Amino acid sequence: MLKYVDAFAIFMDNTRHKSSNTIQSYKRDVSQYIKYLNLNGITDISKTTQKTVASYLDTLKTQGKASSTVSRTLASLKSFYMFMSEENSQIANPIKNLEAPHVEKKLPKILSTSDVDRLLEQPSQKEPKGIRDKAMLELLYATGIRVSELISLKVSDINLSIGFIKCHTDKKERYIPIGNIAKTALKKYINDARPILATNDNEDVLFVNRNGSSLSRQGFWKIIKQYSEQARISADITPHTIRHSFAAHLLENGADLKSIQEMLGHSDISSTQVYSHLVKSKIKDVYARSHPRA
Repeated sequence: MLKYVDAFAIFMDNTRHKSSNTIQSYKRDVSQYIKYLNLNGITDISKTTQKTVASYLDTLKTQGKASSTVSRTLASLKSFYMFMSEENSQIANPIKNLEAPHVEKKLPKILSTSDVDRLLEQPSQKEPKGIRDKAMLELLYATGIRVSELISLKVSDINLSIGFIKCHTDKKERYIPIGNIAKTALKKYINDARPILATNDNEDVLFVNRNGSSLSRQGFWKIIKQYSEQARISADITPHTIRHSFAAHLLENGADLKSIQEMLGHSDISSTQVYSHLVKSKIKDVYARSHPRA
């Protein structure tokens, strides 16, 4: 049955136009489900029922998987069964009415503006690596782009004269403005540091490592960890923490949700609305601490 997984992934890419990360997640969930079926002697997908899937989800819960993981797995399997039933009329979709477990949405963690300032002040501007790191951190906070988008930026995606970057996400692209501080950091990196780091003149990737090749996600995570420790910030900071902080700080200062949605590249406004809840929660905390009759 594993032969169906690649066909399913192609279907989700070509027909449903899902992102590469979503497709990989679907493939992983479905592959694990099929392995479970094989272990239980089920070798024909048409023989599965709603009870089969419910039993698998119960197994995940027993293994200590989070409700969010179980819910995501069910979504993956629903898409898989939909695909299989469209491909073969003899295969029914037994779980289209199966409900996912309730998942309590957690508000994202954000940094205070003072923590952001301390973090961005850490990279040394006396050597190429520090100049590069400063530019990366400033750009991340200035635009809220994902780390995968940051490390895949090309030199040609940066337009300092008008203050915009072009960001690519799978088959989509969007333009995001950048402020003067990020522009200054980028200009310094491109003019002073990148020519030293980029040993290959044909390399168009914007941010390169000490070997002159594209920086990895893991490499950038280590960079953030290093500077957050230097800044003595107690919060656990990831690239997504900075993305969340970008959005929340914009909203706190009067930006509208639609504009934030476009800059973040959210396909659904509901993904952006979480920041409204975050700001409301902060206002309630301020009120509770400050009002004499709170």
